[in-house]
Amino acid sequence: MDVLIQALVPVFGLILLGHLLRRVRFPGDGFWPMAERFTYYVLFPPMLLYKLGSAHIPSSAYGDVALIVVGMALTMTLLLALAQVFIRWPGPVFSSVYQGSIRFNTFVGLAAAGLLMGDEGLSLFAVAVAINVPMLNLLCIVMFAIVVGQGPVRLAPTFRAIVTNPLIIGSVAGAVWGYIGIGFHPVMARFLEPLSDMALPLGLLTVGAGLQLKGLRSASFPFLAATSLKLFAFPLITATLAWLAGVEGLLLQVTVLLAALPTASSAYILARQLGGDAPLMAGIISGQTLLAILTMPLMLSLLG
Repeated sequence: MDVLIQALVPVFGLILLGHLLRRVRFPGDGFWPMAERFTYYVLFPPMLLYKLGSAHIPSSAYGDVALIVVGMALTMTLLLALAQVFIRWPGPVFSSVYQGSIRFNTFVGLAAAGLLMGDEGLSLFAVAVAINVPMLNLLCIVMFAIVVGQGPVRLAPTFRAIVTNPLIIGSVAGAVWGYIGIGFHPVMARFLEPLSDMALPLGLLTVGAGLQLKGLRSASFPFLAATSLKLFAFPLITATLAWLAGVEGLLLQVTVLLAALPTASSAYILARQLGGDAPLMAGIISGQTLLAILTMPLMLSLLG
């Protein structure tokens, strides 16, 4: 537990620092949206390429990661659908509960994986990102179409958004590079390494800057349900699936970490664009990010 706390304190310390800087408007309100965009499009793809391309991951690990992360998402989707049969939340509310229960914050996950498990763990987590991001985006968009019903699912824009996602591009390129075993020329490595070093600290600062704590004022049963499912039930379900599949060691730690993460900041944008309950989504994102300071070490120590 001490090792977990020591590794995760810097992660959440940077998130809280980012929130504090945004509150005091330093270096300015216009800085943080641009910093988030810069991190997402410029820093993260080279980091994923470099870390995955330098890693030595057995080819069998890719199939193991795919099996467990798909099983995690489908199991949670089924449980949430069954819960909705009995609870019957309004469509916009359920869409936010669904996103809050199943999505994960990539920035926090990559930082935590690197600090807790080294480059090999970070590389395995990046493989999970490459599989999970397109799958969860599709699941969430289909769920919006079913429960909110603002029109048919538009597959072409959805597919375009997925294949142009910089996290997916960086992860897939890095996985292919590492699988082929080309390696990096020293000049290229010295170019990619400082970009990699900048990505996670700036990414975590932007996570903190994006927190909307006023959304916690509307905390309600849907907020409590989504938070309990994401921070407690999802890690337990994942550990059970991993045990049934015979997954252990570093891969078990990576999948439990993935499940224990707070939900994605981008879930707010999707809720706002597709007719979800955006204020509820903002509260879920902010509340989970703060509570994860306590729950992540607990879940990882018990299950990972």
